[in-house]
Amino acid sequence: MLHGESSSSSPDASSRWSYHVYLSFGMEGTHVDFANTLCASLQRKGISTFTYDNQVERDVMLKRVQKAMEEYLVAIVLLSQNYASSTWCLDELQKILAVGKPVIPVFYEVAPSDVRYQINSFAKAFEEHKRSEEDQSKVQQWRESLKEVADFSGWESKDR
Repeated sequence: MLHGESSSSSPDASSRWSYHVYLSFGMEGTHVDFANTLCASLQRKGISTFTYDNQVERDVMLKRVQKAMEEYLVAIVLLSQNYASSTWCLDELQKILAVGKPVIPVFYEVAPSDVRYQINSFAKAFEEHKRSEEDQSKVQQWRESLKEVADFSGWESKDR
């Protein structure tokens, strides 16, 4: 079973959800092309996918994200080198984990150990968070969320 998967998931239950997949990823970097390709591929297969629309105002997008958080079956979290630099992504990851639905991590050009132990680009991001005026308990929660998602079975694209 995937993280958060329960035996109550059935084909009949899926008909009341707006999205099969909630796709979470940072909006900067080369992985955006990968995210767009993944989203298009899923949709071609008839898998309804929620993703961001950067053409929409932030407040409107935030409302769409909040609604979508209640209406998906599985989350795909695209963890890339700049994922931890985005407080939006880190907050979103916490919400995804709190919902308790299945989560599939995709490690895009990062190793699961980079995420789990917050080394390399993840260490740099947390150095920046430490220097900012972020609430340090919040930063610790972000770290724990990354460790948790790094332990899930997922897909690793590094060196492929």
